[in-house]
Amino acid sequence: MRKRLAVCGLAALLILPAAARAAGMKIYISVDMEGIAGVVTNDQLGPPGFEYERFRAFMTNETLAAIEGARAAGATEFVVSDSHGNGESLLIEKFPKDVTVVRAWPRPLAMMQGIDESFAGAFFVGYHASTTNPQGVRAHTMSSATFADVRLNGLSVPEAGLNAAIAGHFGVPVLLVTGDDAISAEAASLLPGVETATVKWALGFHSARTLTPEASCDRIREAARKAVAAAKDHKPYRIKEPVDLELRFKNYRPAELLAYLPGIERVDAHAIRFHGHDVLEVARFLEFVTNYEPGLSP
Repeated sequence: MRKRLAVCGLAALLILPAAARAAGMKIYISVDMEGIAGVVTNDQLGPPGFEYERFRAFMTNETLAAIEGARAAGATEFVVSDSHGNGESLLIEKFPKDVTVVRAWPRPLAMMQGIDESFAGAFFVGYHASTTNPQGVRAHTMSSATFADVRLNGLSVPEAGLNAAIAGHFGVPVLLVTGDDAISAEAASLLPGVETATVKWALGFHSARTLTPEASCDRIREAARKAVAAAKDHKPYRIKEPVDLELRFKNYRPAELLAYLPGIERVDAHAIRFHGHDVLEVARFLEFVTNYEPGLSP
């Protein structure tokens, strides 16, 4: 395991010119797990899975590879959002000392907590396709058990679309998206010019042809370098505000009960519409919907 981690975990050894260090180029990295090389089922995705501990290391390695590539192109500061499952998957002891990590839930901006105007760009590592996509490994949006569709201003979006809109609110462009071929295609369509790194090719919801962990790191490292080198050519993904969020549930009761709240419109038996002042308000509402439980206690 140590040898595998060492392959990708050499970020602290990269030496940058003084001019690049002085520039203070910041990169925000949101990391999910379904798009990591080799991930295909629940066996890799959570603590009960027999492969989870190994794949936490692979997830960490792909993130480190993205950092290494970004450093090689002049990036000097990183915030990493641990955005899968319980938000506690990344092995934080493997990161260089100048990286900060956002962990656990709930948090107001969900997978994008910590983003602000100071970042030169954002990376989405280990991402997956949307719940409406018939292709893609573990394709879903926010919750595979809950949502049948998530729409912003009438447009169906993957998690990458919502998160790109949050980054765009702060004027931050998405520079890189990594994952399977399905999310690479979705990202290229939604974010023209974005750099993508495909590390596996979907054969079904729970099957794929995949690169090895080491090969995926090589591909991501190079894609990250290219993405940061071309950062000035990327534009933020901005959506019109105020923002209409439409949530379509797989069951009817969530739509029924949420429609009791003031300002929530029930579109039909399975869907509601929330009118947000901006995408940040939409993100907070989504975080409420996906995290609130009546029996919550500290």
